[in-house]
Amino acid sequence: MPILRAYLLPHPPLAVPDVGRGDEKKIKKTLAALDEAASDIAALAPETIIFVTPHNVLYADYFHISPGAGATGDLTRFNERATRFKAEYDAGFAAEIISLAERESLPAGSLGERDAQLDHGVTVPMWYIDRRYSGYKSLRISQSGLDSSNHYRLGQMIAQAAENTGRKAVLVASGDLSHRLLRGSSHGYAPEGEKFDAALTQALSTGDFLSLFKIPDDLRERAAECGYNSVMVLAGCFDRRRVSAKLLSYEGPFGVGYAVISVAPGEPDDRRDILEQYAKITLAEARGRRDTEDPYRALARAYDSGR
Repeated sequence: MPILRAYLLPHPPLAVPDVGRGDEKKIKKTLAALDEAASDIAALAPETIIFVTPHNVLYADYFHISPGAGATGDLTRFNERATRFKAEYDAGFAAEIISLAERESLPAGSLGERDAQLDHGVTVPMWYIDRRYSGYKSLRISQSGLDSSNHYRLGQMIAQAAENTGRKAVLVASGDLSHRLLRGSSHGYAPEGEKFDAALTQALSTGDFLSLFKIPDDLRERAAECGYNSVMVLAGCFDRRRVSAKLLSYEGPFGVGYAVISVAPGEPDDRRDILEQYAKITLAEARGRRDTEDPYRALARAYDSGR
């Protein structure tokens, strides 16, 4: 069966009241939306919840899938020692994703674990989910330094693994948006922050996944975001399928954009072959650049490639 539903969920540690100590009241919309998402997940009763996180080990050319039977975590680094988390991993689901990745030459696997402790990209969404639902297994998958197309491909393989194993699965794309929305915030201010947040929330909440590919890398960099690649994995889970998406909340009172968006699958639709459409656009743009290239520059490039 397809992924039951997917969510973009932010992970501000202060969303956990024992960390926020009152500051969480400044993001009431986000807290309410996180709780709504958790209630939705409970109603879906998934066997497995897949967390895609930007805060576990990150390799330039490899997607890391946490190995073993499970892991624990806490919020000690945020000065909160009482809250504990425990995850039981779905080893069979992980193995199926790795097998598909090997078959499709996508570098993904369980090698290179550096810290088995659950990171806050997992624990903050998990805190809300666990208040409403329990008894599920998990996967923790890290973003990588690979491009958006490869993150999308990983999403395709996660969806295929769900089909192959028959798992009832939900995906959580953990990520905050721009960290540069306000002057005086810890990451400073950049006007590109608002532009990035608007572009991503509009594209994802309307199901316009092709527009996600069109968000420029330099805009992402200037915005100082950490959620884009998690979103691309989410989008890949619904390739060639209609979707129904909803923006549950967006706010950024601390200078960081927090968006909660749900995406539910609809009927299969081959017209939504988003990755293939993007590849055609990229190829056409490359041909256009070559057609307008200075002939001496083209000659030099041809010479260099032949050496």
